Amino acid sequence: SSSNKFHITDLGCSIGPNTFTSMQHVVQVVKEKYHDNNLEFQVFFNDHVTNDFNTLFRSLPVDRSYYASGVPGSFHGRLFPSRSIHFAHCSCAIHWLSKIPKELLDKNSPAWNKGLIHYAGASNVEIVNAYVVQFEKDMEMFFNARAEEIVQGGMMVLVSPFSGWDSLNFFGSSLMDLVNEGMLDESLVDSFNVPIYFPSPDDITKVVEKNGCFSIEKIELTYPQSKLVDEADAKTFIINLRATLEGLFTNHFG
Repeated sequence: SSSNKFHITDLGCSIGPNTFTSMQHVVQVVKEKYHDNNLEFQVFFNDHVTNDFNTLFRSLPVDRSYYASGVPGSFHGRLFPSRSIHFAHCSCAIHWLSKIPKELLDKNSPAWNKGLIHYAGASNVEIVNAYVVQFEKDMEMFFNARAEEIVQGGMMVLVSPFSGWDSLNFFGSSLMDLVNEGMLDESLVDSFNVPIYFPSPDDITKVVEKNGCFSIEKIELTYPQSKLVDEADAKTFIINLRATLEGLFTNHFG
């Protein structure tokens, strides 16, 4: 573009600090590529309306080299004007489904997920398929929206967990233990499912090719092995797990 404005968005940014690190890295790479001292950067931080944007903006780095804005809303739909974004970034967010597949809650459905809270560990292929179908629907909407918003020749980077958390099985087992001990109503467990699908590289390739709006320049696995090698790693993992899932559990179970 002949304009000296470069627009970046971080989709599903949460409240930091990872989003700030990522955005500064993107800005730095673009600067090094174009060697244009007149280039001005605008970063749009996006997440759901329930995101704590006040905390996000109070934490903005004082030495940042970009202008910052907040854009509330679901990235499964349009967020920006047509052809207004040069670079879109989304880290650890696309695995969140827009909603729980209704089949999982239907007692008459072959995908009824009774006694479980996720497809992890489920022997019923219908349960897994329900998650896959919802993920594909969500990504179709995601790519269609980005295809309208990103400029010709623009780029997008998606980072997502690939391996499912085995700990979700432990959560489900623990909840059923509470049911068996009479401390929790079984219907509460049957009506709860974690809205997360961990896509494989093949899953991503399939939805991109089916959508047809983008091409894959590079796809790779990083850190394929578990890094939980000592107590410090385990504590860090637990902190991250709590930050990710605590709200889901407290909202449903109280």
